[in-house]
Amino acid sequence: MLTAKSTEEDCIACLNAGADDYITKPFSPQILLARIEAVWRRIYEQQSQFIQIDELSIDENAQRVFFQQQEINLSSTEFKLLHFFMRHPEKVYSREQLLNRIWHNDLEVEYRTVDSYIRRLRRNLAPFQCEHYIQTVRGSGYRFSSYLRDKQ
Repeated sequence: MLTAKSTEEDCIACLNAGADDYITKPFSPQILLARIEAVWRRIYEQQSQFIQIDELSIDENAQRVFFQQQEINLSSTEFKLLHFFMRHPEKVYSREQLLNRIWHNDLEVEYRTVDSYIRRLRRNLAPFQCEHYIQTVRGSGYRFSSYLRDKQ
């Protein structure tokens, strides 16, 4: 609530009516923006960011992966990679695109690092028979797909 009314009674009435905050004029635009961002953070943190494809699910906030309610332990980078793929299923990404999206152009990371992490991710998914979700697209890159390719 942004208002010229500055009495304590007005403030209490507005907050009791459901306002998240109460700011009186004159006000600082920077403080207003900071308060808005704080409300958005609270809303975002309260929402469970959950992605599920078939029986594979990912909890973004807790950074946990499950298959049929069994947890799959992944490293932070493996989690980021799987999370990215599950947010963009069926789309093919080149090594370069994955380097940009996951490693953010880190100069220390080599081109074949993507292949190494894809291999690790598949190895960690294998005990749950989930490795087929991460598919190699010859000459293009990798994709996450729930469709089986040619009965591998």
